[in-house]
Amino acid sequence: MPHFFVKSETINNGYAVICDEDNYRHIAKSLRVRAGEKLLLIDENKIQYETVVEQITSREITAKIENSYKSARNLDFRLYLAQSPLRSDAQSVIIEKATELGAEAVYPVFTDNCSLNKSVIEKKITKWQRIMYEASKQCERADIPTCGNLATLEKLLSEHNFDKIIAFCERRTSRTLHEYCLENPVKKGEKVLVIIGPEGGFSDKEFDFFKENNIPMLTLGDLILKAETAVIVALGNIIYEYSNQK
Repeated sequence: MPHFFVKSETINNGYAVICDEDNYRHIAKSLRVRAGEKLLLIDENKIQYETVVEQITSREITAKIENSYKSARNLDFRLYLAQSPLRSDAQSVIIEKATELGAEAVYPVFTDNCSLNKSVIEKKITKWQRIMYEASKQCERADIPTCGNLATLEKLLSEHNFDKIIAFCERRTSRTLHEYCLENPVKKGEKVLVIIGPEGGFSDKEFDFFKENNIPMLTLGDLILKAETAVIVALGNIIYEYSNQK
């Protein structure tokens, strides 16, 4: 069922009226939805609405609400990703999959071995935010994550407070994510930041930064993973480990 974000002010007396240009164009022009077809809507309060289209005019869509409820599509803890951007389509995949896996924000971080220069990264942030929006609709997320502005690791950690910070540093550690999660259980609502480096790995200076700031350095196992694969595996495994602590 198509899924769209709407404002609660568009919900009145058992009906939803969709008149914003983006949603209208997508529903009426791209998908060519007709009266009698179903739409799934969600507002900023994370209320989900199961609706049936009653009328489509040249400017708006009116849908009757058949059912509404609080969305359950969210994690018990708050997941964040700090990652050194990759070239080409690989970064788009990371942004999309982090969205699907429930990350509340992705922070592009400029590392010593980053494969893109700063000006290129800054120009792509708007594109990555758009990918998050589209991916959120496709996977029926209750909210839309944020793509942060480019920062260094030092600046990111000085501007944000996280309850747990994890850096994945292959070949520099034998401590596994499973071991870490057993020793450091998560509490409901805690903010967990995952740090993933560039294709060339972290520099010695960055490893020193992790040590100086007592940031756990973990491994995803003996296999060597591409950076985009490491993001998916890391986030997925964290969700698995912490979801099974209940």
